[in-house]
Amino acid sequence: MQTADDLTARLEAAERQLEELTAAVAHNDEKMRRTQQRELRLLQAEDLETLLHELLDGLRVSYGLEQVSIVFCDPDHDVRHLLLAAGTPAESFHGLLMVESLTGLAPQYVALRKPWLGLFAACDHQLMFPQSSGLGSVAMIPLTRRKELIGSINLGSADPGRFTREHAADFLAHLGVIASYCVDNTVNRARLLRSGFTDVLTGWHNRRYLLVRLNEELARARRDGSHLVCLMLDVDHFKRVNDSWGHAAGDAVLRELANRIDTQVRASDVAARYGGEEFVVLLPDTDKASGILLAERIRRAISVTEYRLPNGQSVAITASIGIAGTTPEPDTEDLKTAGDSLIARADVALYRAKSNGRDQIAVDEH
Repeated sequence: MQTADDLTARLEAAERQLEELTAAVAHNDEKMRRTQQRELRLLQAEDLETLLHELLDGLRVSYGLEQVSIVFCDPDHDVRHLLLAAGTPAESFHGLLMVESLTGLAPQYVALRKPWLGLFAACDHQLMFPQSSGLGSVAMIPLTRRKELIGSINLGSADPGRFTREHAADFLAHLGVIASYCVDNTVNRARLLRSGFTDVLTGWHNRRYLLVRLNEELARARRDGSHLVCLMLDVDHFKRVNDSWGHAAGDAVLRELANRIDTQVRASDVAARYGGEEFVVLLPDTDKASGILLAERIRRAISVTEYRLPNGQSVAITASIGIAGTTPEPDTEDLKTAGDSLIARADVALYRAKSNGRDQIAVDEH
């Protein structure tokens, strides 16, 4: 027969068990809430830059990890070019590893179809973590696109027991599915945005992109009190090329001309095909004297050798360049009008270069 003490002991044990179960449920609910919040932030990322920061920095902070890295297979440098076009080169993301192939990077990539959890081994995982010292265990979450492995999210912890093969990895697998969807979505969005800003023939930015960047560069010049120079370039006697050898020859000349200009402009400059045979180069934080020197280098690069045409013939090409500059006043509010004025003054200077004999530069006197 049970005594009162036995019943009391059993009741206390049941209460403790209930408390433990209640605490476990609360812990799981909080864990689920945090997981949903993390995934929601990923789904809300509108561009590739934001998504990468959420994956690299957001997961590291949220999980309290020593390191988080992303390995992304980009054999054609497509994603790298998208990041560069957005002004955030891949090298600016700490922990982002862009590779041509996953082969040889880590043995787990051979059959990585679900999250892999286990002890950190330098011989296997060092390449995935730029700074691998002090790591005890890792989790590799596959990133896929159309069922093809394209990389992984890698979580690194100093605790050897944080990620083990005994741990359930369902929530990590779900995170991988969400992250894969978000990567594909933001990459496609970046491609679409770039296509709307890119000239198909030359691969340069187009007029639409130029006008957006012109407004941005004027705002920066206004804020910094710096000078912005605009070069307006036009191919001399271009109609003669089309009339004599056809539009295929004209297209070849424009592509080669764009390549030659590319060799002279700086990474900070904004170059665009303005329309037809006209090109524009914006030179941020540049005085007019430096702009004249660059324009002269571009003019010489364009005419230094003849252009090879598709039919095997060659043709000599020259260009005329107009130069204008501005330093927006701090109280300048209408940047669109300021931009239109800058382009117009460069165009007037270009017309003067044409009138004075072509194959030369002319400077706006404003």
